[in-house]
Amino acid sequence: MITTSHEAMGRLFAAGLAELGPDVARRNVSPTEPVPVVVSHDGDRLVVPMRWGLLPPFYRTANGGPLLINARAEGIAGKPAFREAVRERRCLLPADGFYEWQGEKGAKLPFSVRPRSGGTMAFAGIWQDWRGPEGWISTCAIVTCPANAVLAPIHERMPVVVAPEDFALWLGEAGHGAARLMVPAPEAALLAEPADEETRALLGRRPSPGRLS
Repeated sequence: MITTSHEAMGRLFAAGLAELGPDVARRNVSPTEPVPVVVSHDGDRLVVPMRWGLLPPFYRTANGGPLLINARAEGIAGKPAFREAVRERRCLLPADGFYEWQGEKGAKLPFSVRPRSGGTMAFAGIWQDWRGPEGWISTCAIVTCPANAVLAPIHERMPVVVAPEDFALWLGEAGHGAARLMVPAPEAALLAEPADEETRALLGRRPSPGRLS
């Protein structure tokens, strides 16, 4: 769920803005769609569009392997698809919330998860440029960790949420030690509630496993 304006993102992350496309609210974001991503080069931050679904260099085609929208924090440093990116290409993904599903098969209902204090949060991410038949594509994945007590009754995993005071560390601007950030968010930070009727109609059906909006 991305409803924050591009201008507000720039202010929140103290970043310049690349061409991000239409500045409209997106209540349901799907894998392989472009998403705004905060990157840092020599201390200068920029919000750029990237494909949600990381493509490792060894993929010969865009569908040459599993769709990598998430990367588990526990094994990220050892996975061939992620290990170089987590060392050298970390990023932040702005979001105003996301959806998770809970219940019995065939009767699952969406829950809306958002910051308890409102506003925009930042998911820890990694990125990778991938060269395809039509040129280079910038791609990304969200880093996940075990769920905290708020999310655990709904889903066993959650995105790693990076606090504003840790943006510089995750982006590599503040030296080493970013691994300590790959932990569940404090229980007081997020609110999880059943999605309203309008949102349930928007989602329509349970998305593929691991989908984050």
